[in-house]
Amino acid sequence: MAINLHNKDCMEALEKMQDNQFDLAIVDPPYGLGISGQKENKKGKKSDRKFHKEKEWDNEIPSKEYFTQLQRVSNNQIIWGANYFVEHLTKGTKGWIVWDKKQYGLTMSDCELAYSSFQKPTRVFLQNRVILQQEGNTIHPTQKPVKLYEWLLMNYAKEGDKILDTHFGSGSIAIACHNLGFELEAYELDKEYFEAAKKRLKQHQQQMKLFL
Repeated sequence: MAINLHNKDCMEALEKMQDNQFDLAIVDPPYGLGISGQKENKKGKKSDRKFHKEKEWDNEIPSKEYFTQLQRVSNNQIIWGANYFVEHLTKGTKGWIVWDKKQYGLTMSDCELAYSSFQKPTRVFLQNRVILQQEGNTIHPTQKPVKLYEWLLMNYAKEGDKILDTHFGSGSIAIACHNLGFELEAYELDKEYFEAAKKRLKQHQQQMKLFL
């Protein structure tokens, strides 16, 4: 299946898309918290967390028009951070998804919430955030695990579904779609993140070929 990554403003792309062009949109847009970098945390002489330089992509949430377009071009949506912009969601909020990071009482949230348009009960994905270290160095300050995206695809997508991501950041969703055989169209505006994610996907694909 095709994995198409675009270094482009998603709004420009969304406006040109057809109604219900995608079966499922899985997106992780800015939350408007201003957490677009990551301070270096050191224990002794060694850093225990990767440093990410400050940027400005998380200074504000997407516009109402973004959510209108997203719901227009996709049959269903899973939207991370939707608790920060729930007023823009118009299809009801029954089927929330929770990523329990199994790291409690830290400076960041114990869990992350995603809205889904599916009429399903709330579901919880349990995965310690340290899995990111096992997947390799993080390339994005809000990077999510590949296993999280694989779980979403296995539980909310059907075989043959076309997937859309408007803010693919680290590219974890691209690796998950590659692993499970889903077609993906994904957009990332930041050139640095785009190149790093594209390189990450290519390295994963090359590694997988070694086991064929």
